[in-house]
Formats: sequence, structure tokens, C-alpha cells
Amino acid sequence: MKSSESTGWWRAAVVYQIYIRSFADGNGDGVGDLAGARSRLDYLAGLGVDAVWITPFYPSPMADGGYDVADYRDVDPLFGDLGEFRALLGEAHALGLRVIVDLVPNHTSSKHPWFSDALAGKPEARARYFFRNGTGDRPPNDWESVFGGPAWTRTGDDGEWYLHLFAPEQPDLNWENPEVRAEFEDILRFWLDLGVDGLRIDVAHGLIKAGGLPDAGPGQRRGHAGLAELPYFDQDGVHEIYRRWRKILDSYPGERIGVAESWAPSPERLARYLRADELHQAFNFHYVKARWDAAQFRRAISESLDAANRVNAPSTWVLSNHDIVRHATRLGSVRRARAASLLTFALPGVTYVYQGEELGLPEVTDLPDEVLADPQWERSGHTDRGRDGCRVPIPWSGTAAPFGFSTTSSWLPQPDSWAELTPAAQEGDENSTLSLYRKAIRLRREIGGEFGWLDAPEGVLSFRRGSDFVCTVNFTDSEVSLDRPGELLVSSAPAAAETTAGVTAGVAAGVAAGVALPADCAAWWKVRG
Repeated sequence: MKSSESTGWWRAAVVYQIYIRSFADGNGDGVGDLAGARSRLDYLAGLGVDAVWITPFYPSPMADGGYDVADYRDVDPLFGDLGEFRALLGEAHALGLRVIVDLVPNHTSSKHPWFSDALAGKPEARARYFFRNGTGDRPPNDWESVFGGPAWTRTGDDGEWYLHLFAPEQPDLNWENPEVRAEFEDILRFWLDLGVDGLRIDVAHGLIKAGGLPDAGPGQRRGHAGLAELPYFDQDGVHEIYRRWRKILDSYPGERIGVAESWAPSPERLARYLRADELHQAFNFHYVKARWDAAQFRRAISESLDAANRVNAPSTWVLSNHDIVRHATRLGSVRRARAASLLTFALPGVTYVYQGEELGLPEVTDLPDEVLADPQWERSGHTDRGRDGCRVPIPWSGTAAPFGFSTTSSWLPQPDSWAELTPAAQEGDENSTLSLYRKAIRLRREIGGEFGWLDAPEGVLSFRRGSDFVCTVNFTDSEVSLDRPGELLVSSAPAAAETTAGVTAGVAAGVAAGVALPADCAAWWKVRG
């Protein structure tokens, strides 16, 4: 990878998310690691993606799968060491793959030296976090943790409480403190100096809290999902931080990027993170919340594109990740998931692929209680089974668990039915989900031009890109007859067959033949001039 390249690669990239614990185990301990990820880089290059995003691999007590960081400049021995990361980075670049790492600036681990000093009573350390007095046994305000329960935990002897918008093991940093800002600018430079191509910013909307820490009132769960405003999320002060970070990113060669994980309450608010002097990409959770419905998808697409276009930024499309139910399950079937994926690859902007979605992996909904590791499970009083169902390790080959993920076992059990979903099992099958992804990613590079909606029957979406490409999607549970837009490039279901009557009529009248678009199906068409 030439560091002097200036291509705008991040405006139309396909980025593959590696959830490091569950991608590939290189040392046989049952947990994914950097060596395992490094061993699968050829597979990712063959898939055709442009970049990989790797979830946190820093030293951590693993209270939240590595998103509780104790040291931001090293690698946890569970995942390898800095030497292994450098090797992965070099090999990825040699294959033409860029590498994005996760940065967790909203909170540290409770085992971070800063927080240990804070609990020891050191004033300068306490000022880096939020310590406040409550009223009797009541916390300082009514803020709720994203994982359930109060967002405050009492420290003990002095009776003060500390803020944690997630687990108690993840105390929130006070970003009004100059020491916090200086520390993370240095951390940013550390990884950029190593050669990473970008950083995904966890809870990018949470760094600044409203002055005085006012009560949030009822309905905070809706705010956690980006459906309402909260005094601890999406405060205007976060943008000053990202303007400073953009200057740092731009000071490095090779178009290094910042990616926001921001649950903003509207596409317009999300677009504020994408202004020319702030970040390059922001995850579009409005899109991922759409149900399998043509009107909902159209609204999410239109609003997202309109908001991004106003700031001349790319839209970023996500269907699955390590925090949400896999879309093969969420949308109701693998058939719908394949159609949604083909639709997504046809949209202008950036597409993120979560590991295993290219295999058609469903959510695992029957994990035994005793193996669940997500803090949401404990914090909810065992009423919310949490996110482990989308984090089950990837099956690679073979007919029995751990399906090539490890030489021994996997930290979460894999279903027996996954034997038919491994890359080895799907290889050579032109109708497999893996083949669909490879073909769509390859063809996607040829799609360009302005986006525009086309007329379509109820329950069907149709849009063009430029003058020579059309995508049609049937969201209904019945076959729909359409005028054939052009030459079929790829379909998410068995090839969309021309209707005999449509062909005959079309030939006789000298017009385009008809086509039957199957239920829950997307198709791409090459339009001849």
C-alpha cells in the first residue's frame, strides 16, 4: 500500500468487520486473535473488500469484550502482541487491504491506571472522570446505563458515585478535562505512526455531557437507540473534538480516516459528524432499523442520502454488526437478507460487512445461559440475552465444531447446522451466499453515477445509478411482473425468469420484454444505451 496514494478510497469502500474474539483462532486457545485474523487475510482479499475494521484487541479485563480498555497502546496477550499486529498490518497492506482499528474514548476500564489513581483519592485523577455526591442512597441524577440499571455506582467509603453509561467496569471519562483530550490525541498518533489507515470511534456521540448533568427523564431507552435526545449523547461539544482529530488525521499521508459510531437522533444530526473538517464516515443506524418493508427502506435511504449530500459526505450502510441481531434473522429469512445485501451494495457510499454475513449466518438464539458473556445479560437481571448470539465464532471448514475456527474449541458453541455454511462448503456453489457476495462486490466497482428513484409497483423499489444501471427489489411475498430494465447482472434469488407472455409480447411489439421478479428478491440490471 503506497502511503502517498490519494484516491478518496473511503467514499465508496467495502469494509469488513472482524470481531476479533470470534473470527479465527491462531494459537488454539478457543478465542480468536491477531494471528488467526492474519491467517485469513487471503480469504478477505478474495472476497474483494477494500479494508478491514478490527474490534479492540487492547489489554483489558474483558468485562465488555475488550471495550473496557486498560492500556490503549498495547495488545492483550489473549490476542497476541504488537509484533503480531505489525505483521498483520504489513501483510494486509501487501494484499491491498487497508486496516481500521477501534478506539474507545468515552470510557476506560475500571482497571486503567487513571481510574485506580482516582479510586485512591488523587484529585488530578478524579478530575478525569465524573465523581459526584448523591442524595442519601440516590445517585446524582436519573441517567440510565445502556446496559440497564443506573448509570452511577457508589465508590464506597466516601459515598461518592462515579458515572458509567455502560457497565460499572467502564467509567466515563470527563472530556472537559484537557489531560483527557491530550492523552487521546497522543493515542491517535501512536496508531497512525504504526501505519493504520483509520480509526473507528466507539460511542462517538457520548464524549460530551450536558453542563450540570441534568436529569434525562423517562424514555431513555429510546435515546440509547438514537430515537430521542438525551443530555449525555450527541451534544454539540463533541464536534470540537473531531475537528481537532481531523487535523491530526490529515497531517498523515495516505488518507487516514475517522469513522463515527454515533447513535444520533436523526440523519441531519448524524451528518454533522461528517462535515468537511470533521470525520470521514459515520455508521448509519437509521438504515439498520428499517423493517422488511419497501416504504421503510425507501425512507431510510432517501433521508440518509439527502443528509449526507448536504455536507458532501458518503453515506455509510450497515446491516449487521457485533451489537445487533444478524440480519439473516432480523429480517425474517436468509432469502430476505440476501436481497437486502444486494440492495445495500448497489447504493452510493460505503458498505460495511460484518463477519459471517457473507456466509448467510443466522443469529444463534439458543445459547445456554452458562456460556453468555455479554454484560447486558447480567445487568438486565437475565431478561435480555444480550449480543452473544451475533458473536458466535465463524465456521470455516469441516463437518463438526469448531469448524476450523480453532484446533480445539470455540469460546461460544457453534450450531451443528453451520457445517453447510462454511466457506469450504459454499466454495464452487454459484448459488451460495458467499458467491453472491463475491460477485456483488466485484460488480459494485463498475456502478457509478447519480442515484435516482424509478417508478415501481407497490412493495417494490427500483432505482438507477447513472444511465446504465438499475436495481429492483421485491419486498412482497409474491412474484411481481415488471418491464425488464435491461440485461440481468445478478439476482439474490434464483435467476429472475422472463415471463413467456412478456417475451412474446415484447418481441412482437418491439419493446422490452417482461420479467417476473420473485418474492423477497433483488436484481441488478445493465441498461443498454
